Order: sequence, then structure tokens, then C-alpha cells
Amino acid sequence: MDHSPDQTAVRCVLMRGGTSKALFFHERDVPPPGFQRDRFLLRAMGTPDVLQIDGLGGSRLVTSKVAIISKSPRADADVDYTFAQLDVERALVSYDANCGNISSAVGPFAIDEGLVDAVEPVTAVRIFNTNTQKMMVAKVQVAGGKARVLGDCAIAGVPGTGAEILMDYAGTVGAKTGKLLPTGNVIDVITLEDGRRVEVTIGDAANPCVFIAAKDLGLGGSELPIPITNDRALIETIGEIQGKAGAMIGLYRQWNDQHLPGLPLAIMVAPPENYVDVNGVVQKEQEMDARERLVFLGKCHDSMAGAGAMCSGAISRVAGSVLHKVLNPAVARTPWLRIGHPLGVMYVKVEPHAGAVQPQLHFETLSFPRTARRLMQGEVLIPNDFG
Repeated sequence: MDHSPDQTAVRCVLMRGGTSKALFFHERDVPPPGFQRDRFLLRAMGTPDVLQIDGLGGSRLVTSKVAIISKSPRADADVDYTFAQLDVERALVSYDANCGNISSAVGPFAIDEGLVDAVEPVTAVRIFNTNTQKMMVAKVQVAGGKARVLGDCAIAGVPGTGAEILMDYAGTVGAKTGKLLPTGNVIDVITLEDGRRVEVTIGDAANPCVFIAAKDLGLGGSELPIPITNDRALIETIGEIQGKAGAMIGLYRQWNDQHLPGLPLAIMVAPPENYVDVNGVVQKEQEMDARERLVFLGKCHDSMAGAGAMCSGAISRVAGSVLHKVLNPAVARTPWLRIGHPLGVMYVKVEPHAGAVQPQLHFETLSFPRTARRLMQGEVLIPNDFG
């Protein structure tokens, strides 16, 4: 197909992974890391623009994502995976963190693109995430040499069902800092500029997260994303907590180095309670262990970030943590954490190593089921002014 001399055609795949969507590229098809890569991705996504009208972004953070994949040179990995989060309204490309939802589409992409040999009925894909320098394993159902799409796995926030992909994050504890509790404390106290003192737990599994009791921010715990995002005073307060927590664990030199940062992810937690989700469905108290709302880059997540869910699973087993305090004590005797988020309830499987000593736990299993689907394949046209 002929294209205008003003644009370059680049192979890409649009995939849904969990409750997010991303453009997937082979690393060989994009510019090397640096300014040109960032400009290329911004042009592909249509950022900055609130509608991302001149690109493939969907005007939400959960649809403004990129995955860059290559065959891994490592003996312990099959593919290397770099995640890029593009802001919508700011010309910002962040490689600081991993995305748990998009990670679930990496295995199917690698199988369908021939980067990994397909083994029926399940192919285990070893994924090295370059953002966090950590390993994940995706167990992908396979038929006819391709990743299966149809199945009976349902996840909150995605219509219908699909083939289950089991994502194991046990190897991601200490993703950025090397420790589950980077400060060494179960509880830290952050003093805000207005004098308020807020108790938090800072955890690091899959991505660093700061856990805050919703009541300490004047929230009930059942608020939905748009009201949270539109409460700018609340968002600024959460951003200050993120910045100060980030400085405590070495992500920033000064707490205000970044305005409304992405890391650590901020997770507001509350005890189980009936609430009405975004779709108007009543989520019942007895079907969840905690309510959570996650904020990053100044916006409330539409559901629950996969990495946030993994860190929640790990921190839920740390006695005395902000999250542990809202749980029924019986939860720790099960291998599950059920998180009530704005689109429903998601399940995390969490099993500490037998005999693991609190509070710096290690895990036999830290996983969750996802589904993924290839939505489109072809070429994205990038205007030649991206460089």
C-alpha cells in the first residue's frame, strides 16, 4: 500500500490486556530509547490532547499505553517487555513502572508473533520487565499454535468472558527498591504542608504503592473515578503524599520534583461495604475483602491497576499495615484477596512462603487471572515530524 511521503508506516498490534489497552510494537520497529522514541510514541497515541484525536489513544490513561517487545537475550526469560505510560493532556512518556494489565497481553502477543514456541494446552511465557528489572510468568492457553481467546474467565471491567491467563508476580517483590517494605516500617507518618499527619504503608511489589486509609482523606471509600479526579484539592493532597512517599524510598530527591507523579501508585483503602459501581451494579459487602481506589498521574484509575492489585495482595499479608487493618482477620487464612474497585471485584491469589517471617515477606504465589485479546493488527502511520 502506498503512503504519503509525509508519513511512515510502522507495524503494530492493538491489544486489550485485562482492563487496559495498548499499542504493541516489536522493538526493532521503533526508534531506540531517547527523544526520538518518545516523540514517536506521542505521535502514535495523539498526546498531548484531551481527546487524543490525532492518534490511537482513547483519551483515558488506561488506553494510553504502549508495550515494546523483543526476544530476550537472557537465559531465564523468553521475551523482554518495556512498558510506556503516556499521559493524555501532558507530553509525558513514563517508563518508571510496569502495568499489570498490559503485562497479561505480552504472553499472547509473543506466542502469536512467533517469539515463543506454542506448547498446547498451556504455554508458560517468561517475561522480563525492563522497567522494574523483574521477572513475571504468564500461563497462556494455546490451541492451533496461537493464544486462545475464547473461554469462561470473567474479569470485572471487561464485558463477557475469555481464555484465562494466569499472571504470576511472585518474582516482582521489591520491584524498584529491593524490599517489600522499602522504609523498613509497616507504618510511616507523612506530614503534609498544611500540617495534617497521615499514616501510610509504603509497599513495593510489581510497582511501589502507598496505601492510605480512605477515611484519613475524608472519603467513604465507595467514591467513583470521575468525582475523585474532579476533586482537585483531594488530587493535590494525594499527589503530595505520593511525592513525599517517593522521596522517602529514593524515587525523587525532593518530594515536589514531579507534580502529580505516577509512582508510587496511591491506593485508598476501606473496609468492605455495599457500593454501586460505575455500571450501576450493586457490589455486595460479603463478596469483597476491601474497597480500593487507585490514583496515578493525577487521575483515579477506572478499575484497578494490575500492579496495584499485586502490591495489595502482598501488603494484605503484612500485619499492622494500612490495608491489613481494614480486613477481616479470617482473610489471612485464605489464599485470596478480593478487591472491590470502581468496576467490580477482582481476585488476587496470595500465598506467602511457608514459615515466612513478618514483615518482609516472600511469596510462593502472587498472581491473578486476566484475559487478553488482539483487537487489530496492521500499520500505524506516524507523521515524519516526530523526530
